[in-house]
Amino acid sequence: MNWRKSTYSGGGEGNTCVEIAALSTHIAIRDSKAPARATLSFPARSFGAFIESVKRSRG
Repeated sequence: MNWRKSTYSGGGEGNTCVEIAALSTHIAIRDSKAPARATLSFPARSFGAFIESVKRSRG
């Protein structure tokens, strides 16, 4: 998987970093401080709806 830091992670020291990886039909999420531990996986469409909801609530 090709992991990258989420744009929604905190800045600075990276102490609130979440990494994401786009798969063919899902989005995987992990804690960058514990990359060998479990990951969460969501259907891409559901993850997109979640992100849009977060954007609206921050507005």
